[in-house]
Amino acid sequence: MGSAGGSSCHTVLPKPIVLNPNSSSSHSSNSAFFSDSLRHKKIILSISALIAIGAAVLIVIGVITITLLNTFVRSTTSHSAVTLNISDGFQSPTSNTNSGKLVMFANGDLDFGTGALAILNKNCELGRGGFGTVYKTTLHDGRPIAIKKLAVSSLVKTQADFEREIKKISKMKHPNLVAMEGYYWTPTLQFIVYEFVSGGTLFKSLHECSDSNCLSWQERFYIILGVAKSLAYLHRHNIIHYNLKSSNVLLDDTGEPKVGDYGLVMLLPRLDRYVLSSKVQSALGYMAPEFACQMVKVNEKCDVYGFGVLVLEVLTGRKPVEYLEDDVIVLCDAVRGALDEGRVEECMDGRLGGKFPVEAAVPVVKLGLICTSQVPSKRPHMSEVVNILELIRCPQDSQEEELS
Repeated sequence: MGSAGGSSCHTVLPKPIVLNPNSSSSHSSNSAFFSDSLRHKKIILSISALIAIGAAVLIVIGVITITLLNTFVRSTTSHSAVTLNISDGFQSPTSNTNSGKLVMFANGDLDFGTGALAILNKNCELGRGGFGTVYKTTLHDGRPIAIKKLAVSSLVKTQADFEREIKKISKMKHPNLVAMEGYYWTPTLQFIVYEFVSGGTLFKSLHECSDSNCLSWQERFYIILGVAKSLAYLHRHNIIHYNLKSSNVLLDDTGEPKVGDYGLVMLLPRLDRYVLSSKVQSALGYMAPEFACQMVKVNEKCDVYGFGVLVLEVLTGRKPVEYLEDDVIVLCDAVRGALDEGRVEECMDGRLGGKFPVEAAVPVVKLGLICTSQVPSKRPHMSEVVNILELIRCPQDSQEEELS
């Protein structure tokens, strides 16, 4: 028992595993691991590079495509807007009705410096009316012109009819008419080229000026005479204005009046009271009463009525219709009532300060009232109006010469 308990018991323990970095087997396996890892990274880097290059190529292609498209659009717009079909005088319509056609009546190579569509700019707008909006632009030679973009595209006649009417209107040459210099035509856009009159409208000179800059008696008289001559000229050529008002009378640098918008009604496909009333509704107070009567024929006497209202407006400095808080004043009725009461002189524009010849002013007032007769046949012809005004002017001029 003692011998057995005293003998030593040897326990077999496993030897620790020691990694030898110098051993060949360990080195080969480690190298293979790092080689695979490096190869994997290279593959990932290659794929990333390819993706980046592909994306860059796509971006470059997109930029080039967009640039080319923009260049094409600009060149197309420039070609249709600036390089227009320009001709002197009248030629037959172009076969391509979608291309713009610009016709200038004056000789010479005239073209728009900013393009046909560039003029439709709010900053260039001069005014608006029943037939369209007026813009100012300049030609290549630096000369300013006025462009009226017609707002009746859906009502305008065919191109052939349009050009026939424009040809007739363009032949009207008178010092008291705004000269028509050309037109532009596309199926969806039409505008008329006019001379530019720098003095603004008669409306502004009457109703939007200071007392110190108001028109004198002599200026007012010659405005009335000039407008009368222009209407007489139009009527001799069988053209009715239909839309005479102070905003359609322009003044040049010397104060000479020039009537605009003449003949535009003839561009409409039908000439009836509904179309006219809708297009000249801004001429409230100037419209002859026969427009409201289906039984009365509308002729050149409607222009005589509008002229009579214009005469009273010029002399009194008041608008044809004035709306008060609880009343409406019609200028013709107010002046007619003053004439009946012997107070015609009180109707004259107070800004004149009494500086007007009564012997001339009263007959002009009476002439204006005669022109606004409710019965068309009682209104004089415009040629007669001109003769009457010339008779009124002659004694006035002789008196001024004696005083000077």
